[in-house]
Amino acid sequence: MLSLSMIVRDEAERLPACLASVAGFVDEMVVVDTGSSDDTAAVAARCGAVVHHLPWPGDFAPARNRALEWVRGDWVLVLDADERLRPEARDSLRQLMADPDALLITLLRRELGAAQSPYSSVSRLFRRHPEIRWQRAYHSLVDDSVAALLSREPHWRVLACPVPALLHDGYRPELLAAGDKEQRLRAAMEQELRQRPGDPYTCAKLGALEIAGGHRQRGLALLHSGLEHCGADDHPERFELLLHLGIGLAPQDPAAAAGRYREALALPLEPRLAVAALVNLAALELRGGRQEEASALARQATAAAPELPLAWFNLGLIERQGGDLGAAASAYDTAIRLDPDHADAHRNRAVVRLLRGDIPGARQGFRDAITRLKQQGRADEATALQQQASGLVRLDDG
Repeated sequence: MLSLSMIVRDEAERLPACLASVAGFVDEMVVVDTGSSDDTAAVAARCGAVVHHLPWPGDFAPARNRALEWVRGDWVLVLDADERLRPEARDSLRQLMADPDALLITLLRRELGAAQSPYSSVSRLFRRHPEIRWQRAYHSLVDDSVAALLSREPHWRVLACPVPALLHDGYRPELLAAGDKEQRLRAAMEQELRQRPGDPYTCAKLGALEIAGGHRQRGLALLHSGLEHCGADDHPERFELLLHLGIGLAPQDPAAAAGRYREALALPLEPRLAVAALVNLAALELRGGRQEEASALARQATAAAPELPLAWFNLGLIERQGGDLGAAASAYDTAIRLDPDHADAHRNRAVVRLLRGDIPGARQGFRDAITRLKQQGRADEATALQQQASGLVRLDDG
């Protein structure tokens, strides 16, 4: 028996899609409401979930642990309301759960709209065992308790789903900017760092946040500290630390950044998890005038994650700069097929069509890009593109 376990608050809008994604896959859905002011609980009940209520304990870990007490399954799948299970993963997950020694199944999660790290690995599907508990003050994990259990009972196995299993909307830049999520995460991470100085997980998350926020020196210091505390090369946070060191170093020391990306790519990782390092290293190679190396890395990224529009879009950028307009057009076509609303791919494909003499195709491409920019709330970009494109082709049919 497989149980879905969720803790939610004010998620009436996103919850139906999440619950629909597991319908027919899980045997029960248990949703714990932690104090919603909207009709989250009623929505969950209408979708077939068993709803419990819990006053917010001030931390995700105790809330998730309390929620585990209400499930009955042999296995537990834990989702947030901004996540969905991909139907393509169901068969693989069923096969993995059939292994009698399987304790935990790690899931590849696609981070929709994320500026970096388009994939992450999350520990969200595990056997219901009294010693598996959620820990940590933010981004709560079961990994620590699983590791402790494995040290005492080594017959258990940790398996990995070979295909992307989850879609996640939570890291879109516009969603982070819309609320106080970043501030809450930062405060929780600062508290955790005071309690566990040098903790690789905390240093990776907070270091990346500092660099993204423009606090480069502190971010780099945190990432270096995390690396020093990693220990073995297979430490789960090593890749993320190296990736964000590369991002932080790239503006001022591209050679050092490339070295960090290469260290990251040398780690034994599921190929999709390495895509961000491949894409970033390709950009550095192109910046250094090494077109062939950049193209090879970009193609490696599309091979690792052929379903990822970002990989194809970056390949298009590199091939266009290298002068292969046919390859660039093909890459942009694929990016648009995978994500029809990719405004930048439409814009760049229009430029390539124009360079190849396809005036009608360029006109339509610019129109498509402008329409999507407006739909995405990027009105200033849409106006600027309309002005630029009007100087190149007639955008109307006259």
